[in-house]
Amino acid sequence: MSARKRRSYAAEYKVEASHRVIDTGRTISEVARELGIDPGMLSVWVKDERRRVGAAAATGDEPLSVSDRVELHALRKRVADQDRDIAFLKKASAYFAAMQNNRNGSN
Repeated sequence: MSARKRRSYAAEYKVEASHRVIDTGRTISEVARELGIDPGMLSVWVKDERRRVGAAAATGDEPLSVSDRVELHALRKRVADQDRDIAFLKKASAYFAAMQNNRNGSN
């Protein structure tokens, strides 16, 4: 029996699906059936979107647009990748500096 592959959904799709429930007042089951997705999964998306919109409203801000959220996620990933690269380069430079010191000291 083969394992089922998990489907992943773009942030834009999740927000759009959530707003089909939030903006129209339709039920989660109805929208999930229309989109061909699990109602439980859509329920989580709707809850997250309501929380995001509510948090922005509580601070008087506009919630980030979907494209801004996607860009923010990509930038955070890029920064994390660069932090890993910097940590590696620091270790490599320390290693090569130690190798150079050992070579100079043994002459």
